[in-house]
Amino acid sequence: MSTGPAALASVSRTASSLISGEAKEGNPVRNSTGIWSYGLRALVFNLAVVLGLAVSGAGAQAQPKTVLALGDSLTHGYGLDEPEIFPVRLQQALAGAGVEARVVNAGVSGDTSAGGLARLDWALGDPAAAPDLVIVELGANDALRGLDPASTEANLDRILAVLKERGIPALLAGMKAPPNLGADYVARFDALYPRLAEKHGVPFYPFFLDGVAAQPALNQADGMHPNGAGVAIIVERITPLVVRALQ
Repeated sequence: MSTGPAALASVSRTASSLISGEAKEGNPVRNSTGIWSYGLRALVFNLAVVLGLAVSGAGAQAQPKTVLALGDSLTHGYGLDEPEIFPVRLQQALAGAGVEARVVNAGVSGDTSAGGLARLDWALGDPAAAPDLVIVELGANDALRGLDPASTEANLDRILAVLKERGIPALLAGMKAPPNLGADYVARFDALYPRLAEKHGVPFYPFFLDGVAAQPALNQADGMHPNGAGVAIIVERITPLVVRALQ
């Protein structure tokens, strides 16, 4: 049975015809007893109510959210099987939290903040189908290469500015510089993330590798990329913030 607006309109027209007795010659309503007329009226009314509720319920169903994970190898899933990577695990975690969402993997291994900015338009795709949230996870490779934190900040600043201009919500995931780069570099690099989050007024997850960095059991042999267990911890900790950002 069709439950769309057309079906509901058809029921309404039928109800008017039957109840008013304007149907063609021989209409049972025209020559019926009062009891039959009353019963038919009740039947038509109840059917209209059921169809109306079906139409209302169908229209009220929430559309799935789209989350774009813009990042580097930590997002892309370097060295991991597909079921273990961050976007897949996050999508599952969101479903478990009652949020129907599709998490798009826009991570590129080895990418810097400059690379993320350069491919931002491509990653966002059709403006008419903009994501509901962009998780910005970039900068780890900037630090590993010892790039000037001012350049990293400028690139991330522009990414967040573009998202704001287009009305696309963002969530900034911070990164921390390796201590062997020196106290001055670490201080300058680590400070840029909270500063940008405050400037743009976006949700901020201070350290993407929180609880995972420097934990051999949670990382691959290179000591830099999380293994499946490490990704599970990242997802567990960041999911509540993602859920709030999607509300």
